Amino acid sequence: MTEKILEFPEPGLRSEPMLVNLGPQHPATHGVLRLICELEGETVLKVTPDIGFLHSSFEKLGEYRTWNQIVPLTDRMDYLAPLMYNCVYVMAVEKLMGLEVTERCKIVRVLCMEMERIFSHLLWLGTTAIDVGAFTPFLYAFQERERIYDLHEAFTGARITTSATRVGGMMADFPEGWTDSLRDFVETFPKTLDEIDSLLTTNGIHLGRTLDIGVISGEDALNYGFTGPNLRASGVDYDLRKDNPYYNYETYDFDVPIGENGDCYDRYLVRMEEMRQSLRILDQALGRLRDGPINVADPRVSLPSKTDCMNDMESMIHHFKLITEGIMVPAGDCYFAIEGSKGELGMYLVSDGGEKPVRWRIRPPSFVNLSVIAKLAEGHLVSDLIMINASLDIVLGEIDR
Repeated sequence: MTEKILEFPEPGLRSEPMLVNLGPQHPATHGVLRLICELEGETVLKVTPDIGFLHSSFEKLGEYRTWNQIVPLTDRMDYLAPLMYNCVYVMAVEKLMGLEVTERCKIVRVLCMEMERIFSHLLWLGTTAIDVGAFTPFLYAFQERERIYDLHEAFTGARITTSATRVGGMMADFPEGWTDSLRDFVETFPKTLDEIDSLLTTNGIHLGRTLDIGVISGEDALNYGFTGPNLRASGVDYDLRKDNPYYNYETYDFDVPIGENGDCYDRYLVRMEEMRQSLRILDQALGRLRDGPINVADPRVSLPSKTDCMNDMESMIHHFKLITEGIMVPAGDCYFAIEGSKGELGMYLVSDGGEKPVRWRIRPPSFVNLSVIAKLAEGHLVSDLIMINASLDIVLGEIDR
C-alpha cells in the first residue's frame, strides 16, 4: 500500500478574500442587521452594513397622523428606551408651538428620560457580556431591567410600548406609590451595578476582548458624526445636557464621564459610569418633585376634565373638537435634540398650520454610529467585529425607515 502524499499549493500562490454574511438573523448583530464581511482568513478586510429589513416607514406614517397620534410611533424606534423617545417628540412639537410645560411635567420627564438611560444601558451591558462569553452579568442586568419594566407597566399600562406623553403634558400623572418604587430602585440598584463591575471591569477575558479593539480618535469620531457615549469614550467632552441644556439640566449636579483611548473598553467604562450619574440625577429630581398640574392649562392642547365635560356644553364641544380634529400647530419648522441613551436624538418637524406634520424627520444616533463600523473593524478579527458592533450599542428600530 503506497502512502498518500499531501500536495500543498505552489509557493507564491495567494487565496482570494472570502465574502461572509453576518446576519441578518444572528444574535450578535443585535437586530435585523446584515454585515457583509470581506475576510482574509479570520481578518476583516472590509465591512458593509446592509440595513432596511424592518420597513418601518415611521417618518412617512407620521405625515398621516395627527400630532398626538404620532406618539405611539416614537416608542417603536428605540424600544429599549421608549419613554425617552416619547418625550423628545412632544418636546419638539411644544418648541414649534412656543409652549412651556409645567414644572412638575419637566421633572416627570427628566425622571422618565434618566430612568430610560439606565434601562437602555442595562440591555447593552447584558448583551455585550453575552458576546464576551459572560452569562452571569447578563442575568444581573436583566433582573434590574425587569424592575424598570414594572415601573413602565404601573405608569403607562404597558411594558414596552409606553406612549406616555402628550403635547403639553403627559398621558397621566404618576400613580400612588410609583415614586417610592423608583426611589427603592435608585437606592438598591448600585449594589447590583457593583457586582457586575467586579465581574467584568478587571476580568482578563473581558480585557483581552475589548482593550485596543475598535479604536477611534476624538478627531475622527467627530468627523464621522459620533455622539453620546461612543464620542465621549474617544475623549470628546460633549453632552447636550451640559452643552445645550433643557429642562433645567444645568441645575443638576452630575458628571459627564470621558474616556481616553476610544476603544471598546472605554465605551464600556463610560456607560457604566453614566448609569451611576443617572442615579444621581434621579435622586435629585425625586427630591424636587412637588405637587401641581401635570398638563398645561392651554385649551389648544389640553382636554377639559371629565367633570367639566359632563356638566358644561362648551367643555363638551372643546373635548369633541380636540379629539376629532386634533391639535393645530402653527406653520413653521423646528429641530429639537436631547442627549439620548445612544447619542444625540433629534426631531425635525415641519407644519403648515394643520393637524398633521407636513414632514417629520429623525436624527437617530444609531444610524450615524453604525456607519463607523467599517472603519473600526478594518484589520481586526471576526471575533473583534462582534465586540465592536456590541460596543456601538445600536438598535435597528431607529435605523430603518
